Amino acid sequence: MATKELVGMVVSNKMDKTAVVAVENRVSHPKYGKIVVRTRRYKVHDENNECRMGDRVRIQETRPLSRTKRWTLMEVLVPSPER
Repeated sequence: MATKELVGMVVSNKMDKTAVVAVENRVSHPKYGKIVVRTRRYKVHDENNECRMGDRVRIQETRPLSRTKRWTLMEVLVPSPER
């Protein structure tokens, strides 16, 4: 089975070794056809606490690490402008 990879924006990094990443998905409304943006938030394992708010990151699915954490940080694609 192939591992899933997603790209999203870090919206919180207040926890130790955990970041919250928001991933946007654009879907067409079934009846009206308008493009709607759906956002899903994932808890991501960040071993070295390298994520900052506003970073664009790539995450990968992994085994369950805690009750809600099933993703791990692969790389920081675009650092936030505040760095």
